Amino acid sequence: MKDLMLFRHARGLRAWMPFSLLICLLLLAPASQAAEAIVPIVNKGDVAWMLTSTLLVLLMTVPGLALFYGGLVRSKNVLSVLMQVLTVFSMIVLLWMVYGYTFAFDAGNALIGNAGKLFLHGVTTASLADTFTASVKLPEFVFIVFQATFAGITGALIVGSLAERMKFGAVLMFTVLWFTFAYIPIAHMVWGPGGFMLTRGVLDFAGGTVVHINAGIAGLVGAYLLGPRIGIGRESMKPHNLTFTMIGASLLWVGWFGFNAGSNLEANAGAALAFINTLVATAAAVLAWLLIERVLKGKPSMLGGASGAVAGLVAITPACGTVGPMGSIAIGAAASLFCVWGVSGLKKLLKADDALDVFGVHGVGGIVGALLTGVFTAPILGGTGAADFSIIHQLGIQSLGVTVTLVWSGVVSLLSYLIVRAVFGSLRVTEEDEHQGLDITTHGESAYEA
Repeated sequence: MKDLMLFRHARGLRAWMPFSLLICLLLLAPASQAAEAIVPIVNKGDVAWMLTSTLLVLLMTVPGLALFYGGLVRSKNVLSVLMQVLTVFSMIVLLWMVYGYTFAFDAGNALIGNAGKLFLHGVTTASLADTFTASVKLPEFVFIVFQATFAGITGALIVGSLAERMKFGAVLMFTVLWFTFAYIPIAHMVWGPGGFMLTRGVLDFAGGTVVHINAGIAGLVGAYLLGPRIGIGRESMKPHNLTFTMIGASLLWVGWFGFNAGSNLEANAGAALAFINTLVATAAAVLAWLLIERVLKGKPSMLGGASGAVAGLVAITPACGTVGPMGSIAIGAAASLFCVWGVSGLKKLLKADDALDVFGVHGVGGIVGALLTGVFTAPILGGTGAADFSIIHQLGIQSLGVTVTLVWSGVVSLLSYLIVRAVFGSLRVTEEDEHQGLDITTHGESAYEA
């Protein structure tokens, strides 16, 4: 009997041996094999979406922003504004490839990246860039060119504050200095590895601080240093072609879907959320601006509708990936309310001739959007924040981001304008040239032949 029991015991052990061996192998398997199970992939749909988004941001600038600004100035200066937008954008794109990308997005310290990818050194068709999903990557060239258009349009936005009176060469020199010492560090602080604002939890999905507040304060400083246009308050400074402005605003709205939804870096539900938020916030801002005009002035205007669209687009930019559609509607409406004040009451208080209201719309709208991101990201208000999301805490963090951007860009802008003025002798064209118009005196062309 004892022998039979031993036999059965041995047979049972033999039966379990394969399973025991398998368990041992799994337990003893190197950790590297588990890590190798997550292989980064490049999704062709993501690549196609991001290249399309890059084209949409280009559409925002040339022709969108150019036409929007061009219609707002007087007919004798329209070509000068178109030229400045086109040239500033083109120049920044090239500077981005030379040194902008590496200092903005390569690992460095809290304020700036390093020089490891100067002239795109080491970037090949095999290089990959991160997305918001650890296992999904983008070809690095795709990320580089997408961010190049962001940098380009930010510099071009400033042109609106300086319109109709600044020397063309001075605009270009200022752009180089401001891009180098304001845009690049702020982009790194908000989006770059280890960035000062990123590590502190500042929420800026698509550029409320990096693009709009940054450009808005730079334009305001320039308006102060340039002084008012000749004849302001005595002569008509009305937009010469509101049809251009409407077309430009429409192109901005269309292109902004690439700006915001493209910032998701993947073609998934996150991009869809940013897309719908961009749509409804802008629609709410248009209607809110027109309603305010109807109440205050008795008539809603085309200029008001176009301005409302841009205000809504600006304000939803930092929030589009983290708030819900109902929160976006509230942000869009609030943006118009504050931006109407920004281009009227605040502008009078500041006493600066911000020609095309870059600070009043982009600066104020960017501040409103950045702060309300800290409110409507809360899950209780339809946002995507964590369950323990604190509105008060996040508002403090968002305020930090706004303050750092205003101070950093404001100081850099002031120093840059002063350097340019020292080099050129004056930031402004002569009084005679200003009277005649910059189209003829600077570019030897006229938009409208007699």
